[in-house]
Amino acid sequence: MVRDATRSLPLPVLTCVIPMLTLDLIKQAAARIAGRVHRTPVVTSRSFNEVAGREVFFKCENLQRAGAFKARGATNKILSLTDEEKKRGVIAVSSGNHAQAVALAAREAGVRAVVCIPDDAPKMKVAGMRNYGADIRVFNRQKDDRDAFGREIAELEGLVKVPAYDDYLIMAGQGTSGLELLEDVPDLDCVMTPCSGGGLFAGVSTAAKSIKPSIKCFAVEPDTANDTQQSFRKGERVKISPPPTIADGLRVQTPGALTFPITRANADDVLTVTDDEIMSVMRFMLFRMKVLVEPSGAAAAAAVFARKLPRNCHRVGIVLSGGNVDPEVLSPIMAAGEPK
Repeated sequence: MVRDATRSLPLPVLTCVIPMLTLDLIKQAAARIAGRVHRTPVVTSRSFNEVAGREVFFKCENLQRAGAFKARGATNKILSLTDEEKKRGVIAVSSGNHAQAVALAAREAGVRAVVCIPDDAPKMKVAGMRNYGADIRVFNRQKDDRDAFGREIAELEGLVKVPAYDDYLIMAGQGTSGLELLEDVPDLDCVMTPCSGGGLFAGVSTAAKSIKPSIKCFAVEPDTANDTQQSFRKGERVKISPPPTIADGLRVQTPGALTFPITRANADDVLTVTDDEIMSVMRFMLFRMKVLVEPSGAAAAAAVFARKLPRNCHRVGIVLSGGNVDPEVLSPIMAAGEPK
């Protein structure tokens, strides 16, 4: 049934969900991908802390290979394939960062990669996929069913799917960023990540809650792409229309079937930010911190910058999930000048 341009989707009964995403699975992923991805730095900024009114620690996945956290999950998944599966080749459907990560991980594993991307995918991300040797297929975001598009190609060509988020090995790979963050800053009382399909939040929050059960976890998404927030409030997956937002990597229309139960279990809340708030924090981080983050990667930082966190969150870990931004997108954002 459709209500107000949204649709509720079936949610697996929580009592029947096998808890397959565990700290052990994340630690196995960390061992598997060691040496193939970067252990990214954690940085701080006194000026950011003054604006935010709390102490913030940034996990810089914008400095990750292929420019985003997605390299972790894609590498873990592809290295876990059987020899027969590797011979068949892999396929990914993505707005950009996941496709780049799959292309890179597949190239290094000697595996053929097909990536399905929307026709409005950022040029920088498309160039990265092409540079890594991927076979690129394009769909129309407004007209095509992205999953059906990828599924048809996979079936016709016998390819193995590498999901962007709805896969426990993908989530475990993304969770290694949370594992590293808690190793570097063990006394955090809060962790935050951008949220789209939910793989990053599922992985990071599972690692964080397993290591420190009292820690608070917040997912953040654009207010015009708030499928996770709607789903979290309603208690079941909600599907929205293709959302308009500058954060191209956060335009998924509904949370994952596997990720959403984990989000429900781990999230203290799902916060939203406006595009203006995202652009404001991007300017601050570039001019004041000398850190370049893409709009999607800056969502969680924007929520803290705009003081949307509860007051009892004092030491906050934030995943800056990516740094791939086209010059034509960045230029008008920066044209507003340095924040006052």
